[in-house]
Amino acid sequence: MKYRNIIKEIEPFIDSKQIIAVCGLRRTGKTTLIKHLLEKSPGENKKYFDLERAEFRFLFSSSNYENIAKSLEFEGLDLSVKAFVAIDEIQLVPGITSIMKYLYDTYDIKFFVTGSSSFYMKNQFSESLAGRKFLFELHTLSFDEFLNFKSATVKPEAFNFQSANPYIIDRLGVYYEEYIQYGGFPEIALTSDVAVKKKYLSDIINSYLNLDIKYLSDFTTTDEIYKLLRLLSARTGSKTDFSKLSGISGINRKKIKDYLSFLENTFFIKQISPFVINTDREIALQKKIYFSDNGLLNILGKVSSGALFENMVANQLSRLGKLNYYARRSGQEIDFILDNKYAFEVKETPTVNDLRILTRRAASLKLKEIYLTGKNYPPTGFTDFIWGGSIF
Repeated sequence: MKYRNIIKEIEPFIDSKQIIAVCGLRRTGKTTLIKHLLEKSPGENKKYFDLERAEFRFLFSSSNYENIAKSLEFEGLDLSVKAFVAIDEIQLVPGITSIMKYLYDTYDIKFFVTGSSSFYMKNQFSESLAGRKFLFELHTLSFDEFLNFKSATVKPEAFNFQSANPYIIDRLGVYYEEYIQYGGFPEIALTSDVAVKKKYLSDIINSYLNLDIKYLSDFTTTDEIYKLLRLLSARTGSKTDFSKLSGISGINRKKIKDYLSFLENTFFIKQISPFVINTDREIALQKKIYFSDNGLLNILGKVSSGALFENMVANQLSRLGKLNYYARRSGQEIDFILDNKYAFEVKETPTVNDLRILTRRAASLKLKEIYLTGKNYPPTGFTDFIWGGSIF
């Protein structure tokens, strides 16, 4: 398999007793990852189960947990010794966490599991298996991973968060533009055919609407969610105005809030809160919405190059820590503040004046570290900014 950065975080826990649980958006590589972990596990007493297959959902649906243990033995596992079991998409079987808890406590089984809902994995899963699991989130590819998937012979650490270098932008700009346009799903990075990329992305959206919503929610229709996604794609990076969204879509405000919560908990969108000193006031202020992958955003609507670039930087930064935005009623804004310390302003082609404005606004918030972030190398030769591709 192509190397993912998360592997170095997870592999040290292969020999531990605790369950390794990986959550993330559909087709980010969760299956490939747990199969890799299963392969790296010692011995041959191991088995992989995909719960999208009806026969395996049936295997784990029995109310008699010992019957499930016998079924696992029928599948070739020896439960009298250490066994390794990988289970894909555990949210497809209601109550499977109780089954896993019983098997975990009764037999020497090491589980590797995946799920597509952060709410399920972080709440129900965590409550049922408290102290028995390590939880990891798998995102689409970061840009350094994307370069690896494209077999680009570069050393990413050489330009990570460094001042813009025209040679590096010239060498890698075509990769970053592809990354911005079509996102970071592994299978999409591995094909150069634009028509195939678009087909993959459409399939991911359709699978999300027809499978994830069906199994992870009690919503009776997907048409409203698709309509909402189309509306949100045209408003990427804008504050969420529920009244306006409701008026345009015909969906009531409460439903919109429920849909947004579901979309965020299933990793399709990110909601970014404003940066404020008074945390009580933050609750009342509008959040900004970004899509978790640029390819999905680009397929859902006609989005400007500036909005696509800002959405990409939002995704890149959100993997590094807590992300907020800053805005005053006067209209003054800072695009992103990371971990309450670092100010980022995003401009496709940055200028000296952009840097002056960011410096002044950051100083008013006592933020000493600033990063003017650009995509294009300015014709003026201005270099006092970081290239978007250097954020990982």
